[in-house]
Order: sequence, then structure tokens, then C-alpha cells
Amino acid sequence: QVQLVESGGGLVQAGESLRLSCAASGRTSSVDRMGWFRQAPGKEREFVATISWSGTSTYYADSTKGRFTISRDTAKNMVYLQMNSLKPEDTALYYCAVKVLGAIRYDYWGQGTQVTVSS
Repeated sequence: QVQLVESGGGLVQAGESLRLSCAASGRTSSVDRMGWFRQAPGKEREFVATISWSGTSTYYADSTKGRFTISRDTAKNMVYLQMNSLKPEDTALYYCAVKVLGAIRYDYWGQGTQVTVSS
């Protein structure tokens, strides 16, 4: 089992920045990748960004590439999502998730942190 706790969400104006944090605990030795996903009201959950547990590889959704940066602190078992140049369409509940070694999908999820961007 892996437990995840997100923090850092809030209300900002368009063009501003936020940094989300995700603390992982439990069986972190089994983690392969960590990712950020988001879900806006009335929409399906969508992929935002992912990083390998080693921190050596990252991938981004086209909608966030160039504005968002995912990173991790190995010593603290933390993953971060730096979000710059925020847009109203970035408004959503942001979730941290973990894919363990050998798994096909992300199986462990946090409770989410709300990001609201006003125009």
C-alpha cells in the first residue's frame, strides 16, 4: 500500500503560479512512477504529468507542456507540480497518483487538492 497526500491548491488569478505537493508514504519501494491528474466539473479525469520514481523521465500532457513542471525529492518522498501561467481552464481537482512496478495503471490515489483560476 502507498498513501498519498496532496497540498498546495488554492485560488489564483490567470497568469499566476501555484506549486502542488504530494507526500508519499508506505511501500514506496514498489513505486515505478508518480503522476498528476486533474478533473474539472462535468469532465472526465485527465492526465497532467508523470515522473519516474528515479526522477529521470518525465512526460506532460500537451495542454500543460511548457507551463507545468513535475519534479521529485527522493529523500523526502515528495513529488511537486509547479504550475505557471495558469489559465481558467486549468481549474480542477488535482490528484496525485502512483503506479507500482509491474502495474499497467495508476492504482493509488490521493484525495485531491482544488485549484481554481479566475479570469
